[in-house]
Amino acid sequence: MTGRTYPDDIVDSFPQPPLSLTDEEGRDIRIESGGMDDFDALVAMYDDFDPADRAQGIPPIKEGAIREWLDTLLAEGSLNVVARHDDRVVGHAILVPGHEDAYELAVFVLNDYQGAGIGTKLLEGLLGHGVSKGVQRVWLTVERWNEPAIALYEKLGFETSNAESFELEMSIRLG
Repeated sequence: MTGRTYPDDIVDSFPQPPLSLTDEEGRDIRIESGGMDDFDALVAMYDDFDPADRAQGIPPIKEGAIREWLDTLLAEGSLNVVARHDDRVVGHAILVPGHEDAYELAVFVLNDYQGAGIGTKLLEGLLGHGVSKGVQRVWLTVERWNEPAIALYEKLGFETSNAESFELEMSIRLG
């Protein structure tokens, strides 16, 4: 048992992909369910990812390590959503199945696309996709200093479930 706690209140008002938006920079962005069909596009996105934007040691830096990491992340049971600008993947959010029927959330948006509303729509689409697939509990960790991410997670309904380490653990209950 992990001792992880989840809020009592259920949040289930998330839209399901496909979604579209015009981001704050005027770019047309599509949010779609993703997976192994997007493997090479995801490798390209993570290869372009600024190493300074890495959090908690991920994503890996070199292409071989990226491919190995994605093989694990995209395993059966995971749920993926990608953000596309034109034909390029510029964001990726994933729910990875874990213990006690809970899923761990991870989200990545290329630096040039951050702060434009894409991460919010990407996460809404991922959580909506999760609800449609019967996901009920989601958790994540975030570095304490990452105030923009924490504010976004709270806006979506995540609550802090553990604040006793260097990272905050946050969770949400979906319906």
